Amino acid sequence: MKDKFSVTFLLMAVLFVVCLIASNLFATKIISFWGVNLPGAVIVFPISYIISDCICEVWGYRKSRLVIWTAFAMNFFVVVVGQLLVWLPAASFWDGAEHFDYMFAMAPRVAAASLLAFLVGSTINSLVLSKMKIADKGRRFGVRSILSSIAGEFADSLIFMPIAFFGTPMKVLGTMMLAQVTFKVLYEIVVLPLTAYAVCKVKQAEGVDTFDTDISYNPFKLSDI
Repeated sequence: MKDKFSVTFLLMAVLFVVCLIASNLFATKIISFWGVNLPGAVIVFPISYIISDCICEVWGYRKSRLVIWTAFAMNFFVVVVGQLLVWLPAASFWDGAEHFDYMFAMAPRVAAASLLAFLVGSTINSLVLSKMKIADKGRRFGVRSILSSIAGEFADSLIFMPIAFFGTPMKVLGTMMLAQVTFKVLYEIVVLPLTAYAVCKVKQAEGVDTFDTDISYNPFKLSDI
């Protein structure tokens, strides 16, 4: 019997894809809060981890893995089309070519860094959340969500920042990494009550609460959905 189609799952997956693509583009701008420099992606990127937690908690690791790879496929498409537009000659009357080219000239490196970093970070995040759910018998979602996010965000930043911002002084890079992880985790802690409420409501509405027993945690096993 085929699985019931879930509109909620589809909408979460779409939002996840949009957040990832947007974060790769927003990362090209460095913003400053009270003297602390951060990539612009910190505004939207934590949302993708929140959605990933919701998907993994409700539908399980396998569905989360599918959504992650779908997001990267769509992100790759955006980067390829962006590069094509960079290579095509701009109209003589348009004065935005330099800015467009600057943004998308960074995008391939940012996307490559994001691909590796997010693959590792999101896999760790989902794996920790999934394993802890089994160990805790489904209890303490808040604790599991925060601990899995800390593990995932740390791995993500440790890989992403040196590649995306290669050439940045180590002191500045280290400060940015620490600030980024701290900001993202605090972001998720602040919205945790809303996340927990949403997860509870989705479980009730969908009639689903998946426990990942006897599954493969291989991040490349896409056929196992």
